[in-house]
Amino acid sequence: MADNARAKKLADLIREVVAEKLQRGIKDPRLGTHVTITDTRVTGDLREATVFYTVYGDEEERVSAAAGLESAKGILRSAVGKAAGTKFTPTLTFVADALPETAKNIEDLLDQARASDAKVRQASSGATFAGDADPYKKQGEDEAAE
Repeated sequence: MADNARAKKLADLIREVVAEKLQRGIKDPRLGTHVTITDTRVTGDLREATVFYTVYGDEEERVSAAAGLESAKGILRSAVGKAAGTKFTPTLTFVADALPETAKNIEDLLDQARASDAKVRQASSGATFAGDADPYKKQGEDEAAE
């Protein structure tokens, strides 16, 4: 079992090598400049690596990029093996990152909250207090009232 620092170091190396190879070494038009490597995780025994990626474009481009990554898996694994110099090169698994969809969902929720706040602010703009302007009793006022 490897320590976490070694797994993290290997994950960072895999991310850099895969991103560099996708940018300069793979001639597949399905991958192009649309694919961005966002994160990489390696298991504790350094046998398997999960590479998270995002694709900027529509659903058709996402599907073609996934097929391109699967077809280039062997080339990318051999490039990682050369760069890592480890006894065993981890197998690569590519997973589409849900980060853009999550960010869009959060932005939509924040827009709804802003609209709700604007409605409340507009409704309360002409409102007055239900009681006195200062509803709290002060020490000197009790004696003066008696």
